[in-house]
Amino acid sequence: MIRISPLVRRIVAPNPGPFTFTGTCAYIVGAGDVAIIDPGPEIPDHVQALLDGLKGEKVAAVFVTHTHRDHSPAARLLQQATGAEIVGCAPHRPARDMALGEINKLDASNDLDYRPDRLLADGEVWRGAGFSLRAVATPGHTMNHVCFELVEEKALFTGDHIMGWSTSIVAPPDGAMRLYMDSLEKLRAFDHDVYWPGHGGPVSQPQRFLRALLHHRRAREKSILAALAAGPLQAPEIVEKVYEKLDPRLKGAAALSTFAHLEDLCARGLVRTDGAPRLDGRFASP
Repeated sequence: MIRISPLVRRIVAPNPGPFTFTGTCAYIVGAGDVAIIDPGPEIPDHVQALLDGLKGEKVAAVFVTHTHRDHSPAARLLQQATGAEIVGCAPHRPARDMALGEINKLDASNDLDYRPDRLLADGEVWRGAGFSLRAVATPGHTMNHVCFELVEEKALFTGDHIMGWSTSIVAPPDGAMRLYMDSLEKLRAFDHDVYWPGHGGPVSQPQRFLRALLHHRRAREKSILAALAAGPLQAPEIVEKVYEKLDPRLKGAAALSTFAHLEDLCARGLVRTDGAPRLDGRFASP
């Protein structure tokens, strides 16, 4: 556990991988009476390391940004050990109903047992001992995704909404690209000094990074439209055309994010497909 700001400490869970980078960052806010943000996966040794690092202190609340299994399950173990309330996002819900015959590729990644003691609505403030956390609803990566603003340090805990080392996956039917883009735009109205993501290191120039991220997503959209101008394609075929030097382990995730773009483009009349958009469907210019 290391101190990363006057009010924040961090411990990284031992779950590195192509989607989690060095592991899930669990953040401890405050001193004496503390809050833990995104405690991580259900790994007993990791939970014990959190408890050992907080000996002599009280865990008042465990905050959860969203209910992927690398972020939320440890909340229950911490609650059992400390009696802390679980606060933050709502339980998992998809962005839309499943289409006929559709398979949710990421269904196993959802923590369906998550049940918070208290939901925080957009803009609602939870006041701790010497610090305040404000909820900022950011649906898109998942429908229940919430960031938490540490008011006293003008810092934002961004979960998987924004990460400095990689773009976030947006995977229908759990996520939605239009909502994700809207949530990125929403953060442009804030004046944060730093982002603390759920994986990887801090983003030290948030507004500059936001502009670059929005530009990247819009450029990806244009590259998808350009690929379809040459003829109908499926999402994995588009990935081969528009993603350069992609880690083979990430091709499935890239296809899901491409599909999320395609869903949005179909809704806007910029791409067509037969029936409801499907991951295995063919897409074409209108």
